[in-house]
Amino acid sequence: MPRRTMIEAIRDAMDVMMGRDANVIVFGEDVGYFGGVFRATQGLQAKYGPSRCFDAPINESGIVGTAIGMAAYGLRPCVEIQFADYMYPAYDQIVSEAARIRHRSAGDFTCPLVIRMPTGGGIFGGQTHSQSPEALFTHVSGLMTIVPSNPYDAKGLLISAIESPDPVIFLEPKRLYNGPFDGHHDRPITSWKSHPLGEVPEGHYTVPLGKAAVRRHGEDVTILAYGTMVHVAEAAADDVGVSADVIDLRTLIPVDLETVAASVKKTGRCVIVHEATRTSGFGAELSAMVQEECFYHLEAPIERVTGWDTPYPHAQEWDYFPGPARVGQALRRVMEA
Repeated sequence: MPRRTMIEAIRDAMDVMMGRDANVIVFGEDVGYFGGVFRATQGLQAKYGPSRCFDAPINESGIVGTAIGMAAYGLRPCVEIQFADYMYPAYDQIVSEAARIRHRSAGDFTCPLVIRMPTGGGIFGGQTHSQSPEALFTHVSGLMTIVPSNPYDAKGLLISAIESPDPVIFLEPKRLYNGPFDGHHDRPITSWKSHPLGEVPEGHYTVPLGKAAVRRHGEDVTILAYGTMVHVAEAAADDVGVSADVIDLRTLIPVDLETVAASVKKTGRCVIVHEATRTSGFGAELSAMVQEECFYHLEAPIERVTGWDTPYPHAQEWDYFPGPARVGQALRRVMEA
């Protein structure tokens, strides 16, 4: 089976869908001739032509607004916002139009739109290239929000997203584009080429939306994570020596509450990890869900390990980034409670 980086898997998903469906189009800033700032769309314009893969002006509200109109008329746009940090000018279009069109039209119109965005830190991008804004989308009725953690899932989830009749926010952890990252920034970089989840089948396949994956089975504690934090969680469990269920949520909305609740009821302890700022982060919603569903099974308070409530720093990147040391401290607290 071929091995791919996450970038290659994402490109392959778009290639597969553009080949299967002439209504699938790809556009955004520099995504055509240049192939995107991370080269996720490299070669698609040459293969499918400039009417199906093309460059857009530096205007995020224009990119998303145009894509919504295209989707309402039957096309399936998959657009790229160059960094998730740049999506704010398009937020009104996403919330007021894309997410609401099915409801406002009583089902007469749908919005089969995918908005891809590189997200998260770990690359010394500073405050304007490192944000994790997933909670701004999970709060909005009518949107699905996806955060893959590996190449296999990235391709299968993106194909499922493009095939969906409703709008999907597809957040790509940029620190994982070329290899898994466990938060140990002082260790050698590893590649997807030697990782089991770097194996990506040729052609069409899907990963179901709304279904989590248990990356590791354990008995003592449940760790809920997504994106880069899945790898950090596994490293922290190894460092501490704890037997942990590590659950990769994959889809934040709709969340797989059944898998989450079954794990927490088994282990009696829960640690939630995400890169985004702590206050009103998606971890708070997860904590509330676990408390409501598993209260009588909990043996310790739920722990959250997150970014700090500050702008994302440049010089202090690794103090902000929730690494295995901080996750390990939370694991020890719940085990000792």
